[in-house]
Amino acid sequence: MSLSEITARIDAACAKAGRGPVTLVAVSKVQPDERVEAVLEQGQRVFGENRVQEAAGKWPGFRARFEGIELHLIGPLQTNKLRQALDLFDVIQSVDRPKLARMLADEAQARGACPDLFIQVNTGEEPQKAGVLPAEADAFIAQVRDAYGLPLKGLMVIPPVDEEPALHFALLAKIAKRNGLEGLSMGMSGDFESAIALGATHVRVGSALFGERVTG
Repeated sequence: MSLSEITARIDAACAKAGRGPVTLVAVSKVQPDERVEAVLEQGQRVFGENRVQEAAGKWPGFRARFEGIELHLIGPLQTNKLRQALDLFDVIQSVDRPKLARMLADEAQARGACPDLFIQVNTGEEPQKAGVLPAEADAFIAQVRDAYGLPLKGLMVIPPVDEEPALHFALLAKIAKRNGLEGLSMGMSGDFESAIALGATHVRVGSALFGERVTG
C-alpha cells in the first residue's frame, strides 16, 4: 500500500472520529534500505525502529541526505544501549521499568537534554512482553514525570495478538486521561483505524506500508 493510501485512511479515520491530525510512525525495522528510501522520497519523515544497533547502521546516512527526520525507538531499550539510543532517537516510546527511568534521568541531567518519552503499558499482562502493568502505571507515570522531571508525552501499547485490540486501546486511553497525558501510541497496520477512533495520536504502520519484513 502506498504512503498516500495510508495517509488517506488515517485522514478518513480522523474525520470520522472528529479528531485532529495523527502522526504516522513508519515502522522501518528489518526493511531494506531501498524500501525506506522510497518512503522517504515520498515525503514521510517519522520512522520507528526496534533495535538501537539496526538504527545506528541505517539512519545517520539517511539523515545526511534527508532533512527533518524524526526517529522513534519502539522496541525494548537495554540499559547498556542507553547512551547510544539518546544520540540516535528523538522519541523513546518504550520506557517500561524504574531502573531505565532512573538511568534516563541521570543521563538527561548530564546532557541537559532528553528525547520525548512514552511509557509502554503491558495491558495484556503478558509475561513475555515488556511494559509496566496497568495496576502500576499511575505510580510509574508519577515517578517518570514528577519525581524525575522527564519529558513524558504519553503512553504506548502493543495489544496481545489473540485479543480484541480495541479493549486494550480503551484501557490505555483511560490510564492516559486520568494522568493528564495526551500522547497515545497505539494501532498498527491491521488496526490503526480502530486506534484512531479510540484516541490514538501516533499509529505505527510497518507491513501495510513497506510490505512484509525481510528476514534472514
